[in-house]
Amino acid sequence: MSGNPAVVMRLVASAYSVAEKAGAIVRKVLHSGELGIVEKTGANDLQTLADRLAQQSICASLSRRFPKITIIGEEDLPAEEVKEDLIELGHFDEVLQKNCPEEFRSLKEEELVVWVDPLDGTKEYTEASRCLHLQAAPHKGSDNSQTPGTALWLLDNVTVLIGIAYGGRAIAGVINQPFYNYQLGAGAVLGRTMWGVLGLGAFGFQLQEVPGDKRIVTTTRSHSNKVVTDCVNAMEPHEVIRVGGAGNKIIQLVEGRASAYVFASPGCKKWDTCAPEAILHAVGGKLTDMHGNAYRYDADVQHMNSAGVLAALSNHDYYVSRVPRSVLQALKTD
Repeated sequence: MSGNPAVVMRLVASAYSVAEKAGAIVRKVLHSGELGIVEKTGANDLQTLADRLAQQSICASLSRRFPKITIIGEEDLPAEEVKEDLIELGHFDEVLQKNCPEEFRSLKEEELVVWVDPLDGTKEYTEASRCLHLQAAPHKGSDNSQTPGTALWLLDNVTVLIGIAYGGRAIAGVINQPFYNYQLGAGAVLGRTMWGVLGLGAFGFQLQEVPGDKRIVTTTRSHSNKVVTDCVNAMEPHEVIRVGGAGNKIIQLVEGRASAYVFASPGCKKWDTCAPEAILHAVGGKLTDMHGNAYRYDADVQHMNSAGVLAALSNHDYYVSRVPRSVLQALKTD
């Protein structure tokens, strides 16, 4: 570790520990069974106690260490005192052992924008919670539509996302998967954290790619429509995976479970894509809108990714070329 690590590396090191703290909060709320669910704009746009507490923890922790950064979080929360037990002031030393890329070494706190999704995949989180508690106390009725355990795979969809932007670009990101290893059952150590910086690489996972002769498209599980489906079909996929969470979909790309993430619809926001984009770009992939244009992450941009999301670890140009004209006409660029 150098005597005086660059601000961006110190911020990533802190964000790593803060994301792990948020992941622990997400697990604790799930196991309590008291999710405190609020509908924001509808049944597919939910907020839970875990969203609220995790965002409080992330924003308060990073603000205390880096008071001049701009933080933009998904949840619109009232200003209030954050309990001290939500604050995480630690950092992940391994980040500080790495050399900061030259172009980011002189960045100042006030030049950095942090985009926070405290719980990406909230809908899947609530569904998995219901199954978890059905498992603990099976329903003795005639409705067997929710067999206990069948939706626990949705826990993989849940992530904590902390993205760091400079000059409108996503330059670094941290993704925590709170329930990673849940399949191992009681007593398993849950959770993992991955991170990346442009020009340095990404860490915390084994980079793999789908074999070149297969096209596997990952897309939305709960926000589909005809335009989304038409665009997915236009990619001529051999297989389509429908899952929740933008962070989860990018993990599928970098771990070789999907070739492209195709979502031809508004709905995703900047806090959904900043951290995943940074990690994907750090390993040579690309995330854009459906037109092939990059999104910007300045503090004053609109939050909606209004022209959809198209991401791939390789052959991104192929997927852009396959987007139907009708889809491009339906989705205006920012």
